[in-house]
Amino acid sequence: MPVEKIALVTGANKGIGFEIARQLGEQGTVVLVGARDEVRGRHAAESLAGRGIAAALVRIDVTDAASVAEAAIQVEQRYGRLDILVNNAGILGGFTGAPSEAAADDLRQVYETNVFGVVSVTNAMLPLLRRSEAGRIVNMSSHVGSLTLNSDPESPVAGLNVIAYQSSKTALNAITVAYAKELRATPIKVNAAHPGVVATDINGHQGQRTPAEGAVIAVRLALLDDAGPSGASLSEDGVVPW
Repeated sequence: MPVEKIALVTGANKGIGFEIARQLGEQGTVVLVGARDEVRGRHAAESLAGRGIAAALVRIDVTDAASVAEAAIQVEQRYGRLDILVNNAGILGGFTGAPSEAAADDLRQVYETNVFGVVSVTNAMLPLLRRSEAGRIVNMSSHVGSLTLNSDPESPVAGLNVIAYQSSKTALNAITVAYAKELRATPIKVNAAHPGVVATDINGHQGQRTPAEGAVIAVRLALLDDAGPSGASLSEDGVVPW
């Protein structure tokens, strides 16, 4: 029998993260529900288990170095390795005004989760991913972080100018490329997933797509075979320009 894959999904207690966990679990993956709120995370893990999915809570606050380190220890002690890391946790932040009105702290708040948190979690989990026969890292990005799309006045995102969130996703794209370059000679693949405009808490549930639909590309990248890409920026419709 094939060895079960072990996947950690951050921000998995709701929205796209929960759906990524559910869909991975339905394909036979052991899902570690990463959540900052232990109560909500446990509820999500129990909900998945109720559907017959092998799921367990891993409490992790991606902005807290001690919490991230403890989560890595838990994964190592329970499973000895990690096959899939989905960096899904993300926030919009409280500032959505004009860039000229932004303070450094407005960006810093968002970057702590969307950028620095991804680096902290990835670095903590990388030794465990190196023990996998085919490690996969999926960073949840967004079309609104594409410099190409943002600089095109005819693109669908041209009218959006939310400096903290959008620039954090641009930075995340650069981080994705950086890790892919470092790990190019290893079995680990690193890619950015673009779920589209999904109705979640982050946008007041105004998106056209469901969380289940938004999760599809992340799950596909998490389960890539050896022929799959690394350092790619992909949605269900294909390549999203950096």
